Amino acid sequence: MTTRSEKETLLLNSDIQFNSLLEVVESVPSRKRSMSITTQERDKNFRDVFMHLYEWHSMLERWYREGMDGDMPFMPAPGYKWRNIKLLNLQIWENYQDVTLNQAIRKLKLSHERLMDLIKLHTNEEIITKKYYKWTKTSNLYSYFAANTSSHYIWAIKQCEVITSSIKEKETNKLVK
Repeated sequence: MTTRSEKETLLLNSDIQFNSLLEVVESVPSRKRSMSITTQERDKNFRDVFMHLYEWHSMLERWYREGMDGDMPFMPAPGYKWRNIKLLNLQIWENYQDVTLNQAIRKLKLSHERLMDLIKLHTNEEIITKKYYKWTKTSNLYSYFAANTSSHYIWAIKQCEVITSSIKEKETNKLVK
């Protein structure tokens, strides 16, 4: 029996969680997938969740590109510090209100594949060794990739399950009336 490296586990878990996320959305009839729910939360529909993930993928790609070019990327984004992440996430939400769900799905699938390709470029040692790359500071590539793929997908699945339940509940209530 062979054991998986952290890199292999990261790739596998990322794909499993990503596919689980898509399955949650696909459990809703296609004509209802663009519905928004009433909630105090920022994300009111699948598009909102998908574009949030997409933008965080894009930020990671920028950090990676700048870092691998020898620069110290500004994180999380220009004009934002980690302590005001809620403001950044709200700005992301506002930026993508005109995107359709189909566009969001396409963008997210492509950005997911790009991140998987970046992970594949590295050895297990490069991924798990802290301070291997100067731009990751005291951390490692693994933490950046996991936070923006498998771990973020788990959060997104929970968000989408709430949206799915609300959509299905609305439909049940319509049938009962």
